[in-house]
Amino acid sequence: MSYKIAVASSDGKQIDESFGSAKRFIIYEVTDGIYRRLEERAFREEGTDNNDVSIVDGCNSPVSCKNEGGCGSGTGGGCGGAGEASAKVELVSDCRCIVCKKIGFHIQKQLERKAISAFDVSCSVEEALKKIAYYFTRMDNHQSLRVQK
Repeated sequence: MSYKIAVASSDGKQIDESFGSAKRFIIYEVTDGIYRRLEERAFREEGTDNNDVSIVDGCNSPVSCKNEGGCGSGTGGGCGGAGEASAKVELVSDCRCIVCKKIGFHIQKQLERKAISAFDVSCSVEEALKKIAYYFTRMDNHQSLRVQK
């Protein structure tokens, strides 16, 4: 069984960005406990452009502004404020978990509603991926996480 992990990192080496400040997420695919870099997904704020990665923008994307509040409302998932966070959650909605330096309570709740785990850590990307892959492998196989003596 394979799954995806989204990582908020400015350099691809350290987990150094919070969910809110991240402009892109590096997506890793994990299969049988082995991870590989799959792609980058960028969040484009309205009025900016970036042609080298997949882009989701605040109002013009098919994955945002789905709620009846619509664009510009600032509430109910529209653009701006909570809507920007909702668009970022949609950007990683096919991932099993997200790893970032810090993540707010309201974002964690949005992720939970989509069954996405959130880990806020401060370490290298490699270290986090190894630990998370180990964790999910043990959980998927119904194995204890306790160290056997």
